[in-house]
Amino acid sequence: MNKVTIVSVGKLKSSHWQKAAAEYITRLGRVWQINQLAVRDGDARSSPQKKSEQEGERILAALEPEMVVVCLDERGKAPTSLQFAGLLAEWMQNKARHPCFVVGGAYGLSEAVRGRADYLLGLGPLTLPHELAQVLLLEQLYRAWTIQTGQPYHHA
Repeated sequence: MNKVTIVSVGKLKSSHWQKAAAEYITRLGRVWQINQLAVRDGDARSSPQKKSEQEGERILAALEPEMVVVCLDERGKAPTSLQFAGLLAEWMQNKARHPCFVVGGAYGLSEAVRGRADYLLGLGPLTLPHELAQVLLLEQLYRAWTIQTGQPYHHA
């Protein structure tokens, strides 16, 4: 069974995000092993840069050498859903490694985390709340699986 890890800053707080994420995790959990890891937010009294650095240290500590680290970043490449399905298939080919998607906090990812990334993935030019970005990532992972397996979900 393929494995996918998602490392995020903080847990989904709003019930509507929790429900949406749970729906896609349930769907994906039937075909992939989904590991979710939430790291603690940075100190609320810190500056945005310091907060991002604190979160970055926690993210880096959670990463393992066998992970293909894919960071969600506004400066990343924004593939189509078909292209993303192809990238995901490529990342999953090597059974010794598995994709790990990193979702930063409210102030984004630190430079250290971006530097560790194997791929910077953009979800488009709009700025999104990090909770919405996590749900959107889960939906796109599900969509990618349906594209790869010919399931009737994606209508291109």
